Amino acid sequence: MNVEKTIRNLELRGYSVKRFATGAEAADYLASQIEGTSVGIGGCMTAKQLGLYEKLSEKNEVFWHWVAPGPETIARANAAAVYISSANAMTEGGEILNIDGNGNRLAGQVYGKKRLYIVAGTNKICPDFESALERARNVAATRNVLRFEAKKTPCKLDGKCHDCRSADRICNALLVLWAPMGGMTSEVILIDEELGY
Repeated sequence: MNVEKTIRNLELRGYSVKRFATGAEAADYLASQIEGTSVGIGGCMTAKQLGLYEKLSEKNEVFWHWVAPGPETIARANAAAVYISSANAMTEGGEILNIDGNGNRLAGQVYGKKRLYIVAGTNKICPDFESALERARNVAATRNVLRFEAKKTPCKLDGKCHDCRSADRICNALLVLWAPMGGMTSEVILIDEELGY
């Protein structure tokens, strides 16, 4: 993976990009940038690993359905001024890919926010779109479904996407961000650690 090439291309697409050696440094940076506002966090293992809910809750009102499950929390997260998510994969060309089952995480990235932060380990970077889609489907989605005990999908058994028709499917939509959405300040936080799925 070529991190510098990825950063250049993200910037050419209109993103601000910050790179950190550690997750702790990235979390401190986010806490310094986000203060006195409402924050929504999408389903995001990276945010959990960085302790962002706890850190950002010190000076903000934070909504995350992983902490307070339910549709009301999801709605409040999506109505927040700031939204934090990760990426299932990212290309060296600067495309950001995310797969979702319910769509709340995707919706949070595309409309109605003042600021969007995509926080990802450099392990998410792939050479091109095809390899990024492969990663999103066969690494991120197949590992993510393991968190749900009740889900019965073919990928849960063999770790491979089958493009199944299961009622328990968690990969119902794919979002590709080619550039920041209009009206939102969008920043990509890259961390030189293996984070998330």
